Amino acid sequence: MLLHNRLLRIALVVLLLILALLAAGFGYLQSLPSVADAQARVRTILAAHHDVPSVQPPPARLGAAVVAVEDQHFYSNFAVNILEGAGRATLAALDTSGDPGGSTIAQQLAKQLYGRGGGLAGTLREIGLAVKLSLRFSKATILSMYVNAIYYGNGYWGDEAAARGYFGTPPRSLDWAEAAMLAGLPQAPTAFDPVLHLALAKERQRQVLDQLVATHVLTTAQANSAYHEALPLR
Repeated sequence: MLLHNRLLRIALVVLLLILALLAAGFGYLQSLPSVADAQARVRTILAAHHDVPSVQPPPARLGAAVVAVEDQHFYSNFAVNILEGAGRATLAALDTSGDPGGSTIAQQLAKQLYGRGGGLAGTLREIGLAVKLSLRFSKATILSMYVNAIYYGNGYWGDEAAARGYFGTPPRSLDWAEAAMLAGLPQAPTAFDPVLHLALAKERQRQVLDQLVATHVLTTAQANSAYHEALPLR
């Protein structure tokens, strides 16, 4: 009987702690900016650089390549995806006090649209905004906003400008070689510039193609074929 009562008290304490954490988390989310204007912010970024957004849903091959290299668990359960990305980003922030990296696509989108902060506080803000984005928008919309809002180098903001600028084709017509090249650029658009640094860009393209194989989107043969394809860079 004593053991039973002790277990009940422990369970009650744990439950109260969970409720307190949920209340604190909800309060923190409420203190963050609304994300209702996220799509408008994407359009503002593109307008500032005289570019236009591509239409939804996101281009199939480019979307698959971005997910493979940036956030393999993007389509997982919402809580799993956020918690996994939050854990990686928080550990990295504690370790470096810099840009954490390893963030989910929603976290990277939050940084791009609402600014980035330093250290753990900045990472927590990024995670909170990612949660709000994930609760408000579908996966397809988040991915579409992401590929539209990021910088691909050479003055190209958004996948529409990048696909046409580098390859002379709309995003939906990208083949796997082109999609893998574009998906790898946002990590370091200057260093991986395929016009000026093709060898480094090809190394990054290989990484993306390897991730597409690891996530069972492409076979090894398909990835190798894409890697050896001559790119029609303009």
